[in-house]
Order: sequence, then structure tokens, then C-alpha cells
Amino acid sequence: MKTPLLIEQHFHGAYGVDFNKAGASEILELASKLSKIGIGGFFPTLVTDSVENLKRQIDIIKRASAKCDAILGIHLEGVFINPLKKGIHNPAHFLPLTVENYRKLEDDFIKIVTLAPELDEGLIDYLKSKGVKVQAGHCTGWGNVSGATHTFNAMSGVAHRGISTALSALISDDVYAEIIGDGVHVSDDALKLFFKAKPADKVILISDALPITYSDLREAVFADSKIFYDGEKATSADGTIAGSTKLLPEIIKILGKKGMFKPEFIENTYRFHNLEPRGFIEWDDEFNILEVK
Repeated sequence: MKTPLLIEQHFHGAYGVDFNKAGASEILELASKLSKIGIGGFFPTLVTDSVENLKRQIDIIKRASAKCDAILGIHLEGVFINPLKKGIHNPAHFLPLTVENYRKLEDDFIKIVTLAPELDEGLIDYLKSKGVKVQAGHCTGWGNVSGATHTFNAMSGVAHRGISTALSALISDDVYAEIIGDGVHVSDDALKLFFKAKPADKVILISDALPITYSDLREAVFADSKIFYDGEKATSADGTIAGSTKLLPEIIKILGKKGMFKPEFIENTYRFHNLEPRGFIEWDDEFNILEVK
């Protein structure tokens, strides 16, 4: 099997590098490591933080991108989300969903924003007018969005009455939907439902990987909380899953062995962002990478 290089549109770091804290040189080193395992492009994802820290990291990521065309833009996850579905995020930094608040950290390198549509005060229309991909996530509602962030996780689940974010993501055939197929975040039955309901050309595979991924760390501070890695999953002290500890190549292998992977899923991320496919990966029948070029 031959596919384009992978695009990570939602991950917070790996190999000990945290996009909310890293310097430009660390991000460039990470990009080099990612390229060797078939990840040819990525959107550094910033978790909820203070406006000052977010602005600093946006500037750092932009400087790194000037030296690396694999850095495709920033995914801003958090700040504009619902406290009821906060996950690991620190609600002390949350802001009302207004254009005025977004302008406090606005930058043309922000390409994706995850937010809670039910709390919108005019921000969604503004973001879309600027060409930013708007995704429903860490929320209980739905709206005029381009995508859904890590479907099923940190959102209202499938329900038979009222508005349900997960249900809306599944039945909205024109909307892209992220899914974490790491075997931890979503059960096999929920994955089967997702892949059965969602048009194949609207599936976005993501890792939502944490900085602790592929490192020697067994605990670290992320999103102002200490997280603990037990060899399988990373959680906060209260047991909240904090993100994945696998990157896309490993996740594709997991899905492939379950018969749930389609090469089209890799191409979808390119289409979502109007990107030309880059490079290629040669895979064997067991979904191991044979060649990256």
C-alpha cells in the first residue's frame, strides 16, 4: 500500500516536546523526528493557557515554520470551550466566545479553532470569514462548523432527544470529523459506529498525542495539571484521560489490524486544508512502514 505522507492536524507534542512550552529549536528537532516516521506535515495544537503564553507560543511556532514547511499552521484548542466538557483543560483561562476576546491572540497562522458552538457570541462567523476551520469540541452543542474535534471525547454523546454533539457529528455528511483510534479513547463498538455512519471522505484521523508520547517521561505537567503515564494511557490524578500516547503511524497500524483503516483517510486531511499531497509512504500488509520519501 502506498499513501501520501501523514498530516497530524491535532497533537500537542511528542518526544518530550510541548507546543505550549517549547522553543523554536525544539519544535524543529521534533519536526525532523516526525519526518522519519512518515509525518510530513502537522498543525501544532495549543491547549488552553493564558493569553500571554498563547501569544508567545504562537510567535515561536511561526518562527519555527519559517525554517520548516512541515509546520502548516496552529490548531487552537481551548480557551473558547465549555467548562462542562473541559477535560484536562484549565477553566481559569476560558474566555467568552467573542470576536473581541479572539483578537487578543489573533494571528493569521491560526488555521483551526476548536470551540463550543452553544456558547458562541459571534466568533464562529468571524473565524469563517477569515478562512479559519472551526471545529466543535469540548462542548454540548452544534452549529455552523467545519469539523468535529476528537469525536465522542469531551462532548455530549449520542442521544435520542435534544442536541447531541456526537450525534450531530455523525449525521452531518458535509462536516469533517476527527477520531482518535488509539484503542484507549474510543471503544471498538463506537469506532464501528463512527466508520459506518461517517462518509469515508469526511474522516480525519488524529492522534491528540501528548508531549509525554515516545519519551522516557512517566509524569509531566500538561495544561496546568500533572499527568501520569502507566504505559498504556496518560491521565490526570482524578483519572481523566489527558490525550493520546501514540502518533498516527501507530494508530493506523491499530486500526488496520481491526480492519477499520482506509487509505482515503490520509488523503482527507489534505482535502480539508486544500493542500497538495506530499511525498509518500510504502506500507506492508501488517501496516508497518517500509519506506518514507
